[in-house]
Amino acid sequence: MTYDFDELLERRGTDSVKWDGVRDVWGRDDLLPLWVADMDFRTPPFVMDALQRQLSGGVLGYTRPCADWAPAIRDWLLRRHGWQVETGWISFVPGIVRAQALALLCFTRPGDRVAVMNPVYHPFFLVTQRLEREVVFSPLVLRDGHYHIDYARLEQDLDGCRVLILCNPHNPGGRVWTEDELRRVADICHRRGVMVLSDEIHADLTLPGYRHHPFATVSPQAAAISLTFMAPSKAFNMPGLASSYAIAVAPGIRRRFQTFLEAGEFGEGHMLAYVGCAAAYREGEEWLGQLLAYLQGNIDFTEQFLKERIPVLGMIRPQASYLIFLDCRRLGLSQPELVNLFVDKARLALNDGTMFGRGGEGFMRLNVGCPRSVLRRALEQLEEAVSHL
Repeated sequence: MTYDFDELLERRGTDSVKWDGVRDVWGRDDLLPLWVADMDFRTPPFVMDALQRQLSGGVLGYTRPCADWAPAIRDWLLRRHGWQVETGWISFVPGIVRAQALALLCFTRPGDRVAVMNPVYHPFFLVTQRLEREVVFSPLVLRDGHYHIDYARLEQDLDGCRVLILCNPHNPGGRVWTEDELRRVADICHRRGVMVLSDEIHADLTLPGYRHHPFATVSPQAAAISLTFMAPSKAFNMPGLASSYAIAVAPGIRRRFQTFLEAGEFGEGHMLAYVGCAAAYREGEEWLGQLLAYLQGNIDFTEQFLKERIPVLGMIRPQASYLIFLDCRRLGLSQPELVNLFVDKARLALNDGTMFGRGGEGFMRLNVGCPRSVLRRALEQLEEAVSHL
């Protein structure tokens, strides 16, 4: 079956954060939204069919996990990522950001030091700060068009830290960390007694030519110190279902986290989350392959458009996901001026690079998870705005 990713959907009026939330953030409705990390494609039909079958029963009562939920996750991880997990290692969590907050409450105390490698997905440090933990920023190095880990700096920055929150693959840079890179991180953390919370929500969006390595698989040390968070939400465009899960290989970490979840009943999911996740992982192989090919085409289109028509702008080419970190530094604008260019001149709603922490200055994050005609329109609006500088 061939899926149509060129279809234009009307998402306004659906309480979409990405579309209807534009007015909440910018106070206007005339901006083309390419910010929030969901896609403007239909959620796959096999997921929608599974949800409709569940709803057809007519009763929204208390529901246990469907029988295939954990086995579907187990089988998917083995097929897609070569990770052999046991179903007992898997726990439902109500969203990955919430799960990170729960893990920090479980494994750390107020005042503990928690490290992140910036620029990085902003809830990593915002949630940590709100929970009264101290954030330690260990900056990545931008070299040869991609982010790299400064291991000497990381080792220094981890001094006294209880936890490192890892973004694997990286957001906003789209970097797929290699097995060797992750193993070096694991060695440093293991020696220093630092636990790793690995956010792997973009794993299934690893683009052709690259391979995702679950952190817990790269070494025995990595498995012993880590708690991994994953979900079908990004790859199958279903974040509204809050269908995330955690995997703990180490028995001690698993017992402590699962006990914490059980104490507050945080690990009790809702029926549609379980059903949607199982359907995506059982039936989604072909759909995901076509999606990744389309996203690759959108990335190629963006790169070529910038080279030919807005050469003053660059981009960090993602190895995973549909998020492109646009490099606008050669424009010579301050960050407020850069944001004004995108919002007031180009009429585009993108993420300000500084929201991802230090190192995001001069960047804007572009979401290309949309029909190519929408992407073309956005880039043409940007071209027009830049031409008048």
